Amino acid sequence: MCVESDGCEIEGCSSSDEVRTLSGSMSPGLKSNPDLHPCRPGQKFRAALLKCRSPAAAAGILSFGNVLNYMDRYTVAGVVLDIQRNYNVSDSRIGLLQTVFICSFMVAAPIFGYLGDRFNRKVILSCGIFFWSIVTLLSSFISKEYFWLFVLSRGLVGIGESSYSSISPTIIGDLFTSNTRTMMLSVFYLAIPLGSGLGYILGSSAKEAAGDWHWALRVSPILGITAGFLILLFVPDPKRGSADQLGGRIRSRTSWLCDMKALAKNRSYVFSSLASAAVSFATGAFGIWIPGYLFRARVVQKTAEACTKEICSSTDSMVFGAITCVTGLLGVVIGALTTRLCRQKTERADPLVCAVSMLGSAIFICLIFVVAKKSIIGAYVCIFIGETLLFLNWAITADILMFVVIPTRRATAVAFQSFTSHLLGDAGSPYLIGLISDALQQKYTTSALWRFLSLGYALMLCPFIIVLGGMFFLATALYFLDDKDKAEAQ
Repeated sequence: MCVESDGCEIEGCSSSDEVRTLSGSMSPGLKSNPDLHPCRPGQKFRAALLKCRSPAAAAGILSFGNVLNYMDRYTVAGVVLDIQRNYNVSDSRIGLLQTVFICSFMVAAPIFGYLGDRFNRKVILSCGIFFWSIVTLLSSFISKEYFWLFVLSRGLVGIGESSYSSISPTIIGDLFTSNTRTMMLSVFYLAIPLGSGLGYILGSSAKEAAGDWHWALRVSPILGITAGFLILLFVPDPKRGSADQLGGRIRSRTSWLCDMKALAKNRSYVFSSLASAAVSFATGAFGIWIPGYLFRARVVQKTAEACTKEICSSTDSMVFGAITCVTGLLGVVIGALTTRLCRQKTERADPLVCAVSMLGSAIFICLIFVVAKKSIIGAYVCIFIGETLLFLNWAITADILMFVVIPTRRATAVAFQSFTSHLLGDAGSPYLIGLISDALQQKYTTSALWRFLSLGYALMLCPFIIVLGGMFFLATALYFLDDKDKAEAQ
């Protein structure tokens, strides 16, 4: 038999049970007391909700929210040709959409990291989801005369989504430990490629069904609001460090400036953050430009017509989205299994697996731009292998952070890693690729072939950045064990 904080008796509990309250605290089992009174109907409903708040359910809900987070982000990429035609803008200006989104995202990340280490995390998460959902819905009604307002709306969406990406991994980190935490983080970070792929599919499908690309921005907000309520009801806010059983020996909370100094001295954290920036650079550029690049390749091969109709072809967006979903699943699963296996051979397995996968990915991504002119199928095969290898490191990178950063500093670490990876990565890569493409097109007579080649030449920058990221992961491996031991000692 258990009691709630108001002395209400909850049926169906043994004397040894514990009840997790809505605030995330634990109420110990109590023996029967004559002063207790039966639960009222509303309290019984509340007690029923408490029984559903298991760590696994919380991780599932947070993973669902992360899917929606990335699905909303890449819905725009799924209809980028229609947006470009509707607003009549150049490659560089269309790349500005993602750049503004990421800039606001990365500026807000450290702020939410600070809040996430000090205040109720699930309330911050829910408010962030509600905010970006409403802004996304309103942005679908912006007319074609106000492209600047549409760009601004993407910036506001970035602020809302930043709260989720900065804080939600730390809740999972405090609910699980060891290999279980690796598995749960793998599921959570599977949402990055899965949500991205579903964003392309959702955007293309909604556009085709409604005959209007604006409807692509009116589906994910409904799902987002649903996820926000699920988090409020079923996700706890566990004590920081509780899963690591460090509650009695974690030092008192330090200042934000002290946290930043400690993170700057953590070499594994610094190098893995730089490696994450390389991944973000490539995925940000690919997410915006690869569907359009493949469409231009089909125009050159005369298997498609240039986009002059009311609704542009969405074939490449849907195929690329499906490939991203499948490769995301394979990459995260293979990454988790490979890391678990390699940990039996070496304690530096995490950064080494990331390094090898990055270097292998660069080879196949390079081949995309070699074969695309002659064979779209060949390009898709290279994309499949390259993305699978690239997605291997998503969850592993998060696990590296959990190993080398103490629990009371993790939200700040996740947020600042997000800030640096976006600042040096996808904040500028879509715009930079578009700018290079525009510059190359201006030097020669514009034609379908040259529009295709100029974008391909610009995208060739990505494999070199990926190789650089692999080097940073190798540097992480050098210091990983020392930094892990220091974190455990604290």
